[in-house]
Amino acid sequence: MTPEAENPEIIIETPQGFPETPAEAPLIGSALIRREAALAPDKPGVYRMLGVDGEVLYVGKAKSLKKRVLQYAQGRFHTQRIARMVALTREMVLLRTDTEGEALLLEARLIKALKPRYNVLLRDDKMFAEILVRKDHEAPQITKHRGAHSIPGDYYGPFASTQAVNRTLDTLQKAFLLRTCTDSVYASRTRPCMLHQIKRCSAPCTGVISLADYSDLARQAHDFLKGKSRSVIERLSKEMMQASDDMDFERAAHLRDRVRALNHVSMSSSVDLREEEADVFAVFNEGGSACVQSVFYRAGQNWGDRAYFPRVDQEDDAGAILDAFLGQFYQDRPVPRLILVSHDLHEPELMMEALSLKAERKVQVLRPQRGDKCEVVQHALNNARAALGRRLAESGAQSKLLQGVCEAFGLEAPPVRIEVYDNSHLGGTHAVGGMVVAGPEGFLKGQYRKFTIRDLDSKPGDDYAMMAEVFRRRFMRLIKEKDLPEGEKNFGRPDLVLVDGGQGQLDAVLAVMKDLGLEDIPIVGVAKGPDRDAGMERFFMPGRLPFMMEPKSPVLYYLQRLRDEAHRYAIGANRQKRDAAITKNPLDEIEGIGPRKKRALLAAFGSGREVGRATVDELMKIEGISAALAQKIHDFFHGEG
Repeated sequence: MTPEAENPEIIIETPQGFPETPAEAPLIGSALIRREAALAPDKPGVYRMLGVDGEVLYVGKAKSLKKRVLQYAQGRFHTQRIARMVALTREMVLLRTDTEGEALLLEARLIKALKPRYNVLLRDDKMFAEILVRKDHEAPQITKHRGAHSIPGDYYGPFASTQAVNRTLDTLQKAFLLRTCTDSVYASRTRPCMLHQIKRCSAPCTGVISLADYSDLARQAHDFLKGKSRSVIERLSKEMMQASDDMDFERAAHLRDRVRALNHVSMSSSVDLREEEADVFAVFNEGGSACVQSVFYRAGQNWGDRAYFPRVDQEDDAGAILDAFLGQFYQDRPVPRLILVSHDLHEPELMMEALSLKAERKVQVLRPQRGDKCEVVQHALNNARAALGRRLAESGAQSKLLQGVCEAFGLEAPPVRIEVYDNSHLGGTHAVGGMVVAGPEGFLKGQYRKFTIRDLDSKPGDDYAMMAEVFRRRFMRLIKEKDLPEGEKNFGRPDLVLVDGGQGQLDAVLAVMKDLGLEDIPIVGVAKGPDRDAGMERFFMPGRLPFMMEPKSPVLYYLQRLRDEAHRYAIGANRQKRDAAITKNPLDEIEGIGPRKKRALLAAFGSGREVGRATVDELMKIEGISAALAQKIHDFFHGEG
């Protein structure tokens, strides 16, 4: 992306030269928009419509800000939804850009950050898994990766699921014999591991293969993942025939197995896209709900699919949904050369211009009418239709459950956000609190949170004090975020809070909520029954005697699932802390040893234990280790520091 596209010049157009409106009659709705239209430039840009207290109602782009804004003031062609939005508008902010393509990119960025009420909004936006072939080591490691591209190397993706990544990694191990072990394990090997024995690794760690030959394997893997699978397979087939002619049958058999593995993957796609790099998007909308089915093809392989359920309005058509979806989807993802869609976009040329600007190369967006590409899109459309049907059926059942929760706990309305809390520790050590969140769409895993217990004054294992600390930290953050714009808040306000525990835990958290002035948030304690029997739970609420539900009540089953999910999440967080403590390297505790010196020491000696056995003179031979630091390391391991 060009610097201008990444940071387009933004000029805020403010009213000038107009008489001040009397305070008792501020301009709102169409009158306000008409005034802004008179001041708006006849240039591309992005506009924001703001409601009461600065709430962002809508973000839109325009080829001409003046003409687009004026359309809202005319009031003749508005849908009911747009009419409501115009009536709620109290302020407008206009942002000018150099081109319409830059406006589209900026619009998508703002929608994703601000989450306006009246925009089509991409939800369930999780980071996709990728395959990483690292470049920061003499023998590149191949591994699964998720997150920022902070490690030097080649990244391949996206894969729609962890299973798709694991299948591809398994094939790559069979075909290219690249190592998957960490650098510390690699440095400490003295003989080949089991993966070499089962022909999944070429064992560069012990010199079974030269680094030059290993680099050649890495290049072959790169070519395969970049779509050159036919040339890689042909090359290996020639090597196999040559080995057979030379009567080197063991090598020929080994090459045959590698070719079979690659052919299996190359033929696994049900439709031949001729090794094109392509993403497929099909949308099916019905009754104010929509599903966008995505499928990813790379290197002639189907790398998985995923269904999205964006927030849409009943009046949005399929083209408008795809317009908004694609702009947001590719905000933080690489753009392929080809994008296949199920419906015509409203502005296909503009979308291609914007995506090409972001990718810094030509990007095509096509709606195929026949052939293999059309078959792929139709298959995705069928899946989108089925996924939306399942979603609507599940949401109907979920609505009944939330209505039951509302009635059981005497709430004013069915809860939209339910937070469930549990703590976990082992003998008071590695204490952690967990918060899970659920709502009409099920569990919202992107909003789960872990809280490492920090209060050292409380007695180890004091569940009441631990729960009180978790609530104090979580709801102090809610108070601090109260005045922030909606898009900048990390936590929402819960409609119902469930606490794993009985009257003691409930009293502890109620005291915290009273101190914070948040006594209006409904809180329920969920205590396990005698012998921890499921179905015998007792519920505790302030001002109400403990009560139970019918053992076979669907609402009770739902509440059990919520509690069990919080329990699972808290135990998992505690186990992660224990595992981290077990695997912690003693070098991490020595002041003056950072990641680079740690890697150098482990590469030279193999493990922290071997570093501890080294003499000061041996330590000083390592690059970056001074005499003073060598002495400090020696003293640390020998109890003299």
